[in-house]
Amino acid sequence: MADAKVLTGAGLRGQVAGQTALCTVGKSGTGLTYCGYDISELADKVQFEEVAYLLAHGELPNSEQLAGYKARLLGMRGLPQALKDVLERIPADAHPMDVLRTGCSMLGNLEPEHSFADADHAIERMIAVFPSILLYWYRFSHDGVRINTETADDSIGAHFLHMLHDKAPSKLHSEVMNTSLILYAEHEFNASTFTARVCASTLSDIHSCVTGAIGSLRGPLHGGANEAAMELIEAMRSADDAEQTLMGMLARKDKIMGFGHAIYKEFDPRNDVIKKWSKKLAEEFGDSRLYDVSVRCEDVMWREKKLFPNADFFHASAYHFMGIPTKLFTPIFVMSRVTGWTAHVKEQRANNRIIRPSADYTGPEPRPVPALSER
Repeated sequence: MADAKVLTGAGLRGQVAGQTALCTVGKSGTGLTYCGYDISELADKVQFEEVAYLLAHGELPNSEQLAGYKARLLGMRGLPQALKDVLERIPADAHPMDVLRTGCSMLGNLEPEHSFADADHAIERMIAVFPSILLYWYRFSHDGVRINTETADDSIGAHFLHMLHDKAPSKLHSEVMNTSLILYAEHEFNASTFTARVCASTLSDIHSCVTGAIGSLRGPLHGGANEAAMELIEAMRSADDAEQTLMGMLARKDKIMGFGHAIYKEFDPRNDVIKKWSKKLAEEFGDSRLYDVSVRCEDVMWREKKLFPNADFFHASAYHFMGIPTKLFTPIFVMSRVTGWTAHVKEQRANNRIIRPSADYTGPEPRPVPALSER
């Protein structure tokens, strides 16, 4: 079991802000559970679509339910022409997270959630269409092509890779994407999830809740650690160079992204899972430099600072081995976490009270308003 840190102080650290039946972090098993199932077992035994169903409905699907669920998602991958028109107007140098934020908001205009009874349909639509939104913009703005977003791939991860590379992915790459999406699906009251719940507590529509969550994840203190990790490791020539580089950064007290976590104390259980896949990908790729560099970084940071890699660190090399551009790393997080966000929106709505905390005032004491001539 991974022990949770006892946290207090700024940023609501250590403060209980609500209840959830969706996830535990640092409390049981290897340290992360979804609806009572340990993340390591889920990553080993099920498909991402089963996890998405679990978060939406509270139980894993049986074979008939899974088949129906996957069929619905498969039929929802297409983009409305109006959304394509918007995506084609977004420049190539736009931040991909901004593209997803805009795409989600536009989808809410075209296919609004008229009542909370529409939530499950809207959720399934977002899960199915977010990869299409991202890759339609990316391939049009970067390659000048209008891709077909309605592939027949059996999984969301394979669908993503197919649109990116114009061919169906290998079995290994499909398996890695499946695992990655499972690992990122849910993580209790993190910043983006809490944003979604605050928005939901006002009884706003589900697209607004998810758009707000995307905006929170866009911030570098929440999302983007895998992109920062890639920037770090790709400049390292070898494991020895990695050690020298990190020792220099530590001496200068530079910020090193991808290590430590707000809740986990000794390790991030998601890292152990993706690290194994990164090694397999390196062996297939035929060049282990990035994996070797990542392992040395892990060793140095634990030896020097007792800091461990979080879920993002070995994701960087894994995604790179699959030919995924670095700028798309964090948007993959969105493709997965939309399942957790929307499950929290449903949970908030089911037992709602508007989230409205108080603040400690630190400004001036009461004072009279001076005349303009006296200011």
